[in-house]
Amino acid sequence: MKIIYTLTILLCSITLFSQTTLSGKVVDEKGNPIVGANVFIEGTYDGTSSTETGDFTFTTTTTGNQTLVVSFLVYETTKMIIDVSNFKNKTIKLRDNVNALDAVIITAGNLEAGDKARVSVLKPLDIVTTAGSAGNIIAALQTLPGTQNVGEDGRLFVRGGEANETQTFVDGIRVAQPYGASAQNLPTRGRFSPFLFNGISFSTGGYSAEYGEALSSVLLLNTQDEPDQNKTEISLMTVGLGVGNTQKWKKSSLSVNTAYINLAPYQAAIKQNVDWNSPYQSLSGETVYRYNFNNGILKLYAAFDSSKFDINQENINSAQKIRVDLNNTNFYFNSSYKGGFGNNWQITSGLSYGYSKNKIKLDSDAVANDENAAHLKLKLTQRFSERVKLSFGADYFITKFNEDFKENLGTTNTNGYNSNIGAVYTEADVFFSKKFAAKAGLRASYNDLLNETALSPRVSLAYKMAKNSQLSLAYGDFSQTPNVDYIKYSKFHQFESEKALHYILNYQYNKNGKTFRAEAYYKDYSNLVKYDTPSIQYNSMFNNNGSGYAKGLDLFWRDGKSIKNLEYWVSYSYIDTERDYKNFSAQVTPNFVADHSLSIVTKYWINDWKSQIGFTNLYSSGRPYNNPNETKFMNGKTKSYNSLSFNWAYLLTSQKILYFSVSNILGSQNVYGYDYAKNPNTAGVYNRVAITPTADRFFFLGFFWTISNDKKENQLKNL
Repeated sequence: MKIIYTLTILLCSITLFSQTTLSGKVVDEKGNPIVGANVFIEGTYDGTSSTETGDFTFTTTTTGNQTLVVSFLVYETTKMIIDVSNFKNKTIKLRDNVNALDAVIITAGNLEAGDKARVSVLKPLDIVTTAGSAGNIIAALQTLPGTQNVGEDGRLFVRGGEANETQTFVDGIRVAQPYGASAQNLPTRGRFSPFLFNGISFSTGGYSAEYGEALSSVLLLNTQDEPDQNKTEISLMTVGLGVGNTQKWKKSSLSVNTAYINLAPYQAAIKQNVDWNSPYQSLSGETVYRYNFNNGILKLYAAFDSSKFDINQENINSAQKIRVDLNNTNFYFNSSYKGGFGNNWQITSGLSYGYSKNKIKLDSDAVANDENAAHLKLKLTQRFSERVKLSFGADYFITKFNEDFKENLGTTNTNGYNSNIGAVYTEADVFFSKKFAAKAGLRASYNDLLNETALSPRVSLAYKMAKNSQLSLAYGDFSQTPNVDYIKYSKFHQFESEKALHYILNYQYNKNGKTFRAEAYYKDYSNLVKYDTPSIQYNSMFNNNGSGYAKGLDLFWRDGKSIKNLEYWVSYSYIDTERDYKNFSAQVTPNFVADHSLSIVTKYWINDWKSQIGFTNLYSSGRPYNNPNETKFMNGKTKSYNSLSFNWAYLLTSQKILYFSVSNILGSQNVYGYDYAKNPNTAGVYNRVAITPTADRFFFLGFFWTISNDKKENQLKNL
């Protein structure tokens, strides 16, 4: 026993004397002490926490070179190789974690909606529960600042840009035909059902070098990565019916929905301002399949719709109405893969194919056109550290358009074009600190139709001024192939790309469910297309001598906390813009622009009624129009536009909803503009007819039933 006791004391003495003491201090980048930082030798239990003064001291039995780890919540974890025998009274400086929730984000020109967004101006539910949107993604986005409400068109007009200046992408892959077919002065809708998407990024300018061929903005729609459960959704509506089903397995899932729309009951009940021979009808379907690999996800998305209508349109230049009989068929397929590999590498790839065919009868004339469009994409991203990320990739766009015009059932004129655009880009995201970040990129593209190469530099900066507020700046050079309406008549392809420069200054404040944004911008247009005929036709002479500008201020305020059960947002936009393009005789404000736009959206949950009610009011000042009875070009101005909409969702049970909505409940007699006769009457006056909505109001009543595993899921988010 004496021997054992002696050996134990000897062993403890050796261990005690072989321990080494480490000491130092943990501070932030400004030298302030960090309290409670974890400091330890990697792979051991030797370590401690820093004190109120940032000091630490502990002992270790390890020897030689070891890895010291220092970590704390909102700071980047630091690892360093140290010599244990010589680490005393050292100062360790921790850098802010740039991925923390309170870190700076670049917001100039970008509006986020979705669960994954750091700061959302909209929630996924908002896209379809906004009164007046009628489940249309585009209509909901028109309540945001920077957009114009062009009621006779229905597409997105952004900051002085025409609708074709906005490109739409699904899971990063372009959609060549994002809107349904329509006729002159009849509004169209977006093709996509909202409930398949859980994230939206709407860039009103200054967007990433990853995207091209858009002068004004890009709309990014992201499909759901993973549904929560198996479910079936049934919709019975005054305008049609729909059914959807989602099946979820261990690694994969499939969602399918289909809908039939027929506006005959609505048109019979509500007086129409147009003469319908056959109401709008459509049959559509969508499906998305998802498969989760160990390091990535594959998505296959497909959408189909077929629509038709027959209408007699009033024509100021003819005593008789013009009959427009339109049939449209559209198919879109999209595949995408996103995953990680190697050492911090990420790959995003995909392809899309879109096909659209129109058959249009205009009295005794007939037009038939079809467009085939494809997009191939590859993007690689390397994250060198938490602060530096480099992306680079390539795009290839293919477009083939053909149109046959048969005049008076006689001679047929054929027009069309083939276009191939290849592009490469690179972009770096750099976080200098938690308060300062930058994104810089360059896009290079070649257009074989125009035989043109374009370089587009883009840069964005963001600085966090305080805990809840920040400033962002953005600059970008953007180009786009001229509109198909021009190119299809050009036998010699004498065009150049149209161009726009964006300058954006953004301020954003976000705290406890309240968001405020203020954004000033300036856009400089060049190379806009002009032509020398009263309207676009086969013998028009085109050039790229047009120019213009757009400048303005956008304001946005959202509050979901101040009043219980109430969410609301207010958007205001002021714009000053002029263009000399098309067949304009001077640089003026185009007829789709209102100087002032204001939207107020409210949603209130009434628990006792088991109901959500909402109001949306859209206001815009008068839009310009050209009155040939006056000497000054584009001198007229319409009266102001105002529309108040209401919706009510009543939960019959947790899974059954009765839904009612009505647009323009006050019956405002809105006028979008005027069509003037080409020739004066006997008194020398050019007659005109007002361009008005197809009906003063739109009523909708529907019953929606969800059958799901948890017996709680419902379609309130889809209404």
